[in-house]
Amino acid sequence: MAVTYVVVEKGNPLKPENQKKFYAQAKASGEVTLKKLSREIAKGLTTVSDTDVLAVLNDLTRMLSKYLSEGRIVRFGDFGAFQITLSSTGAETESKFHSSLISKRKVSFRPGVDMREKLDTLKFEKME
Repeated sequence: MAVTYVVVEKGNPLKPENQKKFYAQAKASGEVTLKKLSREIAKGLTTVSDTDVLAVLNDLTRMLSKYLSEGRIVRFGDFGAFQITLSSTGAETESKFHSSLISKRKVSFRPGVDMREKLDTLKFEKME
C-alpha cells in the first residue's frame, strides 16, 4: 500500500512577493487505535491476550508522558526516540530571558535505523 498525498499551492511567508509553488502534502488514509494494535499484536507470535497487550500499551503511553515531562529522551530501541522541543520569543540578553517567553512545546520523534530504512522504501500515490 502507498502513502497518499495531495498537491497544494503555497507561498513563502517570508517573501510573499515571490511566485507560489506546488508541494506534496501527505494525506492520512485512516487511523489505528491502541485497541486495534493490541488485538493485532496478540494475534502474532505471542502467548498473551489482547487485554494484556492493551494494558502494557496503556502503561507504555503513561510512562512516555511521565518521562517526557521530566525532560528525558525516551528511546524505543531501533524504532526511534521521543523528546520535548521548545520554541520561544527571543530576549535581548540571557538574564532577560524567562520561561514565559516559551511559546510552543512539541513532542519530537526522531526515527531510528529501522524506521529510516522503512521510510526510504515508501511508495507514493497521488489522491485525485
